[in-house]
Amino acid sequence: MCSHYQAFQERERYLRHFGIEPPAETGKLDMWPGYLGAFIRKHPHSDVGDEAVPAAEAINGLFGLVPHWATDTKITKSTYNCRSETAAEKPSFRDAYKRNQRCIIPAQAIYEPDWRTGKAVSTRIEHVDGDPLGVAGLWSNWKSSRGEWVHSFTMLTINAQSHPLMNQFHKPADEKRMVAILAPGRYQEWLEAKRDIQDFMQPFHSEQLIAVLPSAPATLGLVHA
Repeated sequence: MCSHYQAFQERERYLRHFGIEPPAETGKLDMWPGYLGAFIRKHPHSDVGDEAVPAAEAINGLFGLVPHWATDTKITKSTYNCRSETAAEKPSFRDAYKRNQRCIIPAQAIYEPDWRTGKAVSTRIEHVDGDPLGVAGLWSNWKSSRGEWVHSFTMLTINAQSHPLMNQFHKPADEKRMVAILAPGRYQEWLEAKRDIQDFMQPFHSEQLIAVLPSAPATLGLVHA
């Protein structure tokens, strides 16, 4: 599953693609669990009827969801991904799920390990046209022992066994999984929906993704450089 991704931070393209501006203070560009980066959520006051309040906002949070009962943020090392099938049940994620605290994580690319050589080779996966990817996630906020509120988020994952590109990653004996990438036309619908998340957990079209090995121009799967 995805523990490493490149954040998307280009302000003008961010505004055009997601309909909002990124946070004024950018987080890390190269994101790993525990790092601070941007996510998009439904604006907490969007239902008050004030046209001046936007439907969504982009704020910074830790990559790796910190549930309210955590004693510190070290838990981010194991909560950066959430299986969509069990999100409603797992203690780390069920509160965010039940409260419909959905989010979108803007990414320029994600990285997954290719094990076909017998060892893990980190491989960059991005949109074939260079467009940003909107990864579906859940968000939460946590109060530290010093009284500070900390936002955090996790990426939702789905089975990728039958995906022509994403089934090539991870160890041969492991279940093939991928992050849930949303169709751009469903961004706001995802943030506002109060029904089961599985309606949105669909594999992203393989022909719209390209996987590039870091040391060579050749690509994997259905697309060739």
